[in-house]
Amino acid sequence: MSDATQLAAELRLVLGHLVRRVRADDPTPPGVTAVIGLLGRQGPMTTSELAAARRVRPQSMARTVTQVVEQGLAERGTHPVDGRKAPIVLTQAGREVLEQERTRRADWLARAIEDTLSNDDRESLAHAVDLVRQLLEWDPATRNGSR
Repeated sequence: MSDATQLAAELRLVLGHLVRRVRADDPTPPGVTAVIGLLGRQGPMTTSELAAARRVRPQSMARTVTQVVEQGLAERGTHPVDGRKAPIVLTQAGREVLEQERTRRADWLARAIEDTLSNDDRESLAHAVDLVRQLLEWDPATRNGSR
């Protein structure tokens, strides 16, 4: 196994654990949080678009959307051109729940950083975040970002 392959495996594992740990105390079910997060970032989306974005079957997403709507976190809107489409729109309550989740997660991570890492380690972490951002910008089709 090459050094890059080993590093990639460790990075994927550690980042996965970090994401799961930060989400562990979420009071909102993960599927609901994912939908309101998408709506918060992307704006109104149809159930089919949400399903494609989450890579789940439309029937599964329809159940989650029903749950989100019943909780008052989103509502079904009307498409300006195609009356057959009903985009799902985040409500004020949905925006508030999303912001609370994001704040809780960021606060947890900030406390962990403050309590665990030295100033030098924080600088190293800031550099590592920049490196991970570079990895996210890499496009294998164009070999963008390769050195």
